[in-house]
Amino acid sequence: MLSFRRQAFLWLIIAASVASGQPALTTIQDILYRADGTRFSGTLYITWDSFVAGDTSDIATANLTVPIVNGVLNVQLVPTTTASAGAQYNVTFNSQGINQFTQVWAVPPSNVALRVAAVMVSSGTVIGPAPVTAPIEISDVVNLETELAARPLEGISYAIGRAAIIDSSGQIDGAAGDLGDCVHVDGSSGPCGSSGGGVLPSFSDGEVPSGAVNGSNTSFTLAFAPSPAASLDLFRNGLLMEQGTDYNLSGNSISFVLASTPQTGDLLLANYRYANPSNPLGSLTSPQVICSSVGTTSVGSALTQLGSCTIPAGLLGVGDRVEVQFQYSHSGTSTGFTGNILWAGATILSRTCVAAETAFVGKLGFGVMSGGQSWDAQSWGNTLSPANSAGSAGANISANLTISLQGQMAGSGSDTVTLGNFTVVRYPAQTNP
Repeated sequence: MLSFRRQAFLWLIIAASVASGQPALTTIQDILYRADGTRFSGTLYITWDSFVAGDTSDIATANLTVPIVNGVLNVQLVPTTTASAGAQYNVTFNSQGINQFTQVWAVPPSNVALRVAAVMVSSGTVIGPAPVTAPIEISDVVNLETELAARPLEGISYAIGRAAIIDSSGQIDGAAGDLGDCVHVDGSSGPCGSSGGGVLPSFSDGEVPSGAVNGSNTSFTLAFAPSPAASLDLFRNGLLMEQGTDYNLSGNSISFVLASTPQTGDLLLANYRYANPSNPLGSLTSPQVICSSVGTTSVGSALTQLGSCTIPAGLLGVGDRVEVQFQYSHSGTSTGFTGNILWAGATILSRTCVAAETAFVGKLGFGVMSGGQSWDAQSWGNTLSPANSAGSAGANISANLTISLQGQMAGSGSDTVTLGNFTVVRYPAQTNP
């Protein structure tokens, strides 16, 4: 058995050999101050990526936390200026939980303590080898050449401020033509209007209807059929004739009543808008929003009107269509609710929702026919299954017609039902050649 003295001697030899295997360290020691002259107190967070030290020691990626009390900084680090390329320390100064600023340190070998100024490198300094500046070829990037080949190229007529078209070669080109022209689907262009395929309506101003003005002829013909028919303004010697009283219009044919028959020497002039078979969009009538609003809220178990829209008498005509869209919302989870939609007092749609349902939405369409209306309805909710229905109604469109949106709770409580929004749109009847 070894004596105690011999064992102690062996341990000293082992410790010395371990110490001799460690890389050399450089001490950074300094007193740090704030701009106001007071000493800095906080924490230094030092991070680095793995590198090989000057004595070939492998330094693994890690981090170090160094407290700074009353401005005193004291830390030992492996030198990086003699290490492998790219070795550096990234230092973050933190005070009161806030990162104040960061620095990059390049630490040289030194037997004496160094101050921060001796190891700090200026912003933008490259540590390690210079960056690679050689250009990257397209072929160096996997699949880039294939992806670029799949994209259209710029054509020879490509120009800023021009409408873009795809030419016959598949390239992106600029549309040719005058700046006021319209572009066709095939990429060609031409004047807007009936001949150019634009969406502008066609007009006839100051047209003289064909027909004998002799005091007995009552039939005259226009070059086109006015569309809409109400756009026709017919003048006899400068006096505006009233359609349906002085004359009747059918297509492009005018028939005067006997009392208004043009006499010899009278001058007839017509102004009107007309649709062109090549341009049916030119004279379409736009939809009209009759009502669009938020509704009210109900907490009661009695049926309550939460919103309404009144269509004025005579506004609707045969061929018109009315669309109603609505959104109910439910607040709470203890009581169910019901939503009803009425058309001139007749219930068109009624659905009862469970307490867990949060919404009740849908839309209704009404087609105005001679002698009545046909309707269709769709409704659904978050959990409420979609439902479709259709039917007919007989509301009098020559009188005010009210659409009523109602709601009620299934019982008393704190739950509420709200008509969040509803919209009523009229689509006027429209005909084109």
